[in-house]
Amino acid sequence: MSYETLQILWFILIAVLWIGFFFLEGFDFGVGMLLPFLGKKDEERRAIINSIGSVWDGNEVWLLTAGGATFAAFPHWYATMFSGFYLPLFLLLVGLIIRGISFEYRSKDANPAWRNRFDWMIAIGSFMAALLLGTAFANLAKGVPIDASMNYVSPNGIMTTLGLLNPFGLIGGLTTVAVFLLHGANFLGLKLEGEMRERVIALSKKLYIAAVVVTTLLLVATYFYTDIRTKLGINPGITPIASYAALLVTIYFINRKMEGWAFISVAAHIVLTQVSFFTLMFPRVMVSSLNPDWSLTIYNASSSQYTLTVMSIVALIFVPIVLAYQGWTYYMFRKRISTDKKTLVY
Repeated sequence: MSYETLQILWFILIAVLWIGFFFLEGFDFGVGMLLPFLGKKDEERRAIINSIGSVWDGNEVWLLTAGGATFAAFPHWYATMFSGFYLPLFLLLVGLIIRGISFEYRSKDANPAWRNRFDWMIAIGSFMAALLLGTAFANLAKGVPIDASMNYVSPNGIMTTLGLLNPFGLIGGLTTVAVFLLHGANFLGLKLEGEMRERVIALSKKLYIAAVVVTTLLLVATYFYTDIRTKLGINPGITPIASYAALLVTIYFINRKMEGWAFISVAAHIVLTQVSFFTLMFPRVMVSSLNPDWSLTIYNASSSQYTLTVMSIVALIFVPIVLAYQGWTYYMFRKRISTDKKTLVY
């Protein structure tokens, strides 16, 4: 296999890892953000946590794998991004840590104050992760200050990092939060039963409006803050259009209590949005706002041909095993969850 083919292959594989992470961890974060607002009593909150209790840690593995694959396949991309996005990625890590701690320690004490504190930590950690991921990806598409030596230029220190919180970055972050909330609500509609199921369906209708509004705003802003017009033209192609259409039709399924199709519709929106992002980026992995010629691409940021070859062999063996195991996990824990304390684990 040629060197160029391997570089393209690993760009696609890393894109697939990020798409899988956004799809799986998207509803995971959404459920976490909804926890203190949707659950009125302790057993209801426990039921909500139990809906993702068997899968949340497995979902996060996709993020670790995406980061590890980036480090191995495109070390210059990894080095530039993790140095320039240091503070946001650090806060993302903090959010994931407090979520994980809260899932494990919430039920260690029956004290309502203890449990309420950890419920809010789950919600805050999920919100931080969703917001920061959306902000980071929006800035990758917009462009960041990278010089000719592939260095993230930081003349003002932390102020440059805070510059990632520009209007387009914040729109991207809020869009991720809104879509993940809707994704999580649809997932809960699939997993809960009785009165809680009815409550989450009613909430989904409100979350749908917020998701459509901010997604529309992001779509419009993309034409002003990125180079989509010069790279793809006014017509962005079928993928972004299909992504937006998938989100719009979700309300049809929500109104008819077709939670499965509503979940699939938002999942398709998330997947197609990520495909659109990586299509816009290719062959770039980080866009330089200082000079387009200084952008990092799959060609100038990749590892050696030997490294990519070995990684391809390893991925070919182990990726199908991991996918089969995770699919089996979802199949085993597919049943709906009630608020019966005897059936709750967390």
